[in-house]
Amino acid sequence: MKVRHYVKRVLPRSFYGRSLLIIVMPLVLLQLVSAWIFYDRHWDRITWRLATTIAGDLQYITEQMRDAPDKIPEIFAQAQHSMGLSLILQPGEILPNERLMDDGLIDRMLAQALEERIKRPFQIDSSSFQEEVIIDIQLADSVLTVVVPGKRLFSSTTYIFLMWMIGTSLVLFAVASIFMRNQVKPIRRLSDAVDRFGKGRDPGSDFKPEGAAEVRLAAAAFNRMMHRIRRQIRQRTDMLSGVSHDLKTPLTRIKLQLALLEQSPETEAIKGNVSEMEKMIEGYLTFARGEGGEPSVETEITALVSEIAHKWKMGGVSIDCHVEGSIMVWLKPEAFSRCIDNLISNANRYAGNIWVTTGRRGDFIEVTVDDDGPGIPEDEREKVFRPFYRLDRSRNPKTGGTGLGLAISRDVVRVHGGDLLLEDSPHGGLRARVRLPI
Repeated sequence: MKVRHYVKRVLPRSFYGRSLLIIVMPLVLLQLVSAWIFYDRHWDRITWRLATTIAGDLQYITEQMRDAPDKIPEIFAQAQHSMGLSLILQPGEILPNERLMDDGLIDRMLAQALEERIKRPFQIDSSSFQEEVIIDIQLADSVLTVVVPGKRLFSSTTYIFLMWMIGTSLVLFAVASIFMRNQVKPIRRLSDAVDRFGKGRDPGSDFKPEGAAEVRLAAAAFNRMMHRIRRQIRQRTDMLSGVSHDLKTPLTRIKLQLALLEQSPETEAIKGNVSEMEKMIEGYLTFARGEGGEPSVETEITALVSEIAHKWKMGGVSIDCHVEGSIMVWLKPEAFSRCIDNLISNANRYAGNIWVTTGRRGDFIEVTVDDDGPGIPEDEREKVFRPFYRLDRSRNPKTGGTGLGLAISRDVVRVHGGDLLLEDSPHGGLRARVRLPI
């Protein structure tokens, strides 16, 4: 059982935005519905009531002017004092036939009210409705100009409502942001712990459950899973230590007994078989041991790969190594060195020239090992990662190895959260591509 089966990618930061959107969207919809109700019902109703009040005052004034034409100055003074209306009488004036009126809400409401109450030709100028509205009414032999203060037709509750709506929205948005940040923080911490554990790093002691009840349940499940995996790895390591001791002890006795025998072709053949058995047992134990207990440390991967390539070059292997700058990454140095060493060894077994490249590719660090050998058929490339599977069916370790090199290499890479792929090499042979997340 491998840890990678339990590991998810680190929680993307857009998750916080989506979570916040879940809370903000109902708030925005509520504000839009409230605004629609206000403008469609409240504002229309208030504006209509104000317009009918003005129309009623003008109806009263025009009736008073008709009944008492000699008291027009007193009527105008009383209207100014009691109603706040400025009245100007223009004798002999006639309104144009075309009505000059805007198509705004105030104009429509006021025009409707005047048509119902005054029933005379009129014109409305509401270009400065917040300060004043000018109404011209056609009388029998004159035009009555009425200057209405803007406050009598324009309700300040509109701005107050908008200010309250925007203000409360900002406050609720801030509260929602703080709430979601506190809820998402433990999820991110849990995601980081899972990612670290999946890449072979020590996440520390038990993850402390925090946040919502569901997050605490997930954290508790992660702690139980981590303990089970650690216990399984420890039990496997202890078992393999015993197996190693049990197998190596009789082999050591055989080697001692062979040393006491006279040298002969038969004894030399037995010594060779014993040596091969030791190598095979070491290979099996290396594969089964997996990542072992080696801790992850921040390592300069370019220097590590260059050092491995240099050792092979000093051994007479034709190898060209190219690294792109200095790249630091968290690795189990010994396990990763064994992985790259296995890939180079596999290439050297079948090819004459090897090319090793290390560099950053997007969100990954890649190490490629190319050769000019015969390569591996595409339908066999996934099979060669199976333990003990070899393209050479002879089972001769000298010609095909133990069949564990690629299996060990992929196991090591996946322990680090990456993957190992086999592809066609531009040099005509096989390319082994190691991809590690940054």
